[in-house]
Amino acid sequence: MSYLEEIQVKNLDHLGIVAGLIDEIGIVKIINNKLGIDVREKISAGTVVKSILINGLGFVSRPLYLFSQFFQDKAIEKLLGERIKPDYLNDDKIGRVMDELYKYGLNDIFIEVVLEVIKKFKIDLKYSHLDSTSFHLDGEYKREEDKEKQEEEKIIKERPILIKKGYSRDHRPDLKQCVLDLITSQDGDIPLFVRVGDGNESDKAVFGKVLVEFKKQIKFDSIMVCDSALYGQENLQLIQHLKWITRVPMTIKKAKELVQNIEVEEVKDEDKEKRSDLNLESYTWKEEIVTYGGIKQTWLIVLSEKRQKSDLEKLEKQLSQEEKKSQKFLKEIQSEEFEHPQAARYKLKAINKKLRLLEIKEVELIETYSKKKEKIYKMISLIIKKDEEISRKTKEAGKFILATNLVEENKLEASEILITYKNQQSTERGFRFLKDPLFFTDSFFVEKPERIETMLFLMSLCLLIYNLGQRELRNCLKRVKKGINNQVGKVTLRPTLRWIFQCFKGIHYVILNGVKQIVNLTEERRFILSLLPASCQRYYL
Repeated sequence: MSYLEEIQVKNLDHLGIVAGLIDEIGIVKIINNKLGIDVREKISAGTVVKSILINGLGFVSRPLYLFSQFFQDKAIEKLLGERIKPDYLNDDKIGRVMDELYKYGLNDIFIEVVLEVIKKFKIDLKYSHLDSTSFHLDGEYKREEDKEKQEEEKIIKERPILIKKGYSRDHRPDLKQCVLDLITSQDGDIPLFVRVGDGNESDKAVFGKVLVEFKKQIKFDSIMVCDSALYGQENLQLIQHLKWITRVPMTIKKAKELVQNIEVEEVKDEDKEKRSDLNLESYTWKEEIVTYGGIKQTWLIVLSEKRQKSDLEKLEKQLSQEEKKSQKFLKEIQSEEFEHPQAARYKLKAINKKLRLLEIKEVELIETYSKKKEKIYKMISLIIKKDEEISRKTKEAGKFILATNLVEENKLEASEILITYKNQQSTERGFRFLKDPLFFTDSFFVEKPERIETMLFLMSLCLLIYNLGQRELRNCLKRVKKGINNQVGKVTLRPTLRWIFQCFKGIHYVILNGVKQIVNLTEERRFILSLLPASCQRYYL
């Protein structure tokens, strides 16, 4: 045997961190307990799921039918277990496991994983955030809606989702889609609840039901935070036994009146430093007790200086654009010849529907004759500003209203309400992660809605693993009070896990004459590993 034949070099890179986090959570064990282990199979369902999650967090954009190729140059036996070969992970095996996961119940499995994470890593659940996004899909996905209908009062589906057109957050209204509802913790953005819905469903119709179902599945006292889609009389009645913070839509009459008429309070000198420490120096607010939908609430009318400046600039731009547009309309209507007065006024009415801040007003309708000696009418008109509308928009600039049912003995500080709502970005960060081109959303080649749901379940598990690893790393750096260099060489206590993954590129698993070793494990990499759970360290040390 030649010298070269005695050496095996496989890539490990950051995949040991991913595998370690999966082990630390206990995902393989949970899956195997749920689906069972068939001794005739070369690889268990739990290990297949682990391989999919490692692939998903490998940041190599490959669809699922190229899945086994992902592991061709990887240390697969180190990551998944001895005697496991890449060809065990063929599309038939993966497809069968995905179907078994769906049949068992994706929600039940996800909840058990989440409960294990909450318990083991002591996730703070004081606040939870709900939001939704859409995923556009190629393909026909034909189903007859009338054959199986979901009962209105239930939110957990007993039928596959309907892939169809709806409001697209991806700005692709031409494509069919499905919707993903996501609840995350404020502590580390950990996904707590995931639900896949029909492509045309409305947030207003389901958000209340999602929160009720969430509280049934995970019983803890968390304050739910959501955007204005939650705020409606029916939803408020549905969640009246829950604690919540949400935004009040400006379509509500009471909200319009308050924003127009109320003056927010001036900041006292002794409060300025405190607000600066909380990064709230550009905000002022005023509290009001309001009863809406039969629920007593605190409404916080907030003025943001940055948003006010932006809104006023947009208003000026809109006014300038309408002035140009209205001048064109004015010339058009004054040069036109009308057979009847009604035709002239109908045209004027149609033009004014296209304007928001300005109006073309009739001054005089002149009766005259055309060159053919036919009686015609010509309109003399002028452009006027809608002062009331401009004044309304000026007063509204920079203002919004937050509502909570935490009043009296449960009352929150106004600053805490505002900071908590600003952290609604927790779910938005999760959506950005799931839609990243480097993530495996390219795997949406599957044609069955059941597989789409299962794929989103697996992607959500990837998000959970990623955010948990990032949370653990940042918490450890904070405890040891020592940072690491980021992408631009500056020391930080809050690195992204993606940067850590990049830092681990080039770590290899080498077998030389039967001796196994890890190469390229620098002191910096050893320090990072010391901050991560023990299960991650075992793949390298």
